Amino acid sequence: MNISLQRLDELMAKFADQQILVVGDLMLDRFIYGSVSRISPEAPVPVVQVTSEKNMPGGASNVAWNIQSLGAQASVSGFVGDDPAAEQLRSLLQREGVEVGGLVTGKSIATTVKTRVIADRQQVVRVDRDYLDAIPQELVDRFCEAVVKEIKRATGVIIEDYGKGVVQQQVVDSVLSAAREAGVPTGFDPKDNHELSIPGVTVATPNRREAFIAVGIPETRAVENPLADKALIQVAERLHKQWQPELLIVTLGPQGMLLVSEKMEHTHVPTRAREVFDVSGAGDTVIAACVLALASGASHVEAAELANAASGVVVGKIGTAACSQAELRESLS
Repeated sequence: MNISLQRLDELMAKFADQQILVVGDLMLDRFIYGSVSRISPEAPVPVVQVTSEKNMPGGASNVAWNIQSLGAQASVSGFVGDDPAAEQLRSLLQREGVEVGGLVTGKSIATTVKTRVIADRQQVVRVDRDYLDAIPQELVDRFCEAVVKEIKRATGVIIEDYGKGVVQQQVVDSVLSAAREAGVPTGFDPKDNHELSIPGVTVATPNRREAFIAVGIPETRAVENPLADKALIQVAERLHKQWQPELLIVTLGPQGMLLVSEKMEHTHVPTRAREVFDVSGAGDTVIAACVLALASGASHVEAAELANAASGVVVGKIGTAACSQAELRESLS
């Protein structure tokens, strides 16, 4: 570990001064919890006896929730429909202190809702309600204007792509241009939208699968030492050249992270997860903690170690989760 607890405390003391804007696909995550004791006579599926239900911010809004949980001020910019799910999501975010002035409501679209049924700590099924048609150009233009306005008061910006249509080239160009003018760090957490051009972004955080897809190479089996994984290194170097971020972090699940930058040798940051219950939202935590740390003055390696530790905390929880400063400090101690 390169970061000391003293340095960690110095960085976390600056978190409260940061205003991080998250731009991307907002969702409502709905969890239905229960237990299974029998198989349905109607079909070979388990019968879940529901014991509780919970709604949480999902997608890009989960990134904002993670930022807020770490002690900074988060705000969100994204599309929602004119529907009950949007009101539930807005209420959840406001309850956590997240600013929602950047939300753009479209009467012709619907708020994305992901419903997970979990029985005895295992996910049984997920039901998605998505709006996947093209977003009207008038809404996109209005959204870009709202995003530029929000960036003027931000100390960092995250582009969070869940493949639902918000993160398109016009939006990315508006974000990166405004952030460059404001002099604030930017983060990009991709989905499978590998045709986007993001030159100059501060940090990009694809997972291993996304990195291979982005460069058009079939994914290979991981080897024990990521620095000796020739296929992974080749993909990371090609993707760094293709996307041109200052820092590329390829997240590797139980293997931690691979860092690629022109300013240092390839670096492997081992995982800090002690026990994995649910990987839902782990990538959200990585980009949230990383950009927040960079905005607070952390080096590339320090930001990656912070993000790695924070994600190790959340995968030890069930459901979409976030990491607090106290949990982050305990993890790094």
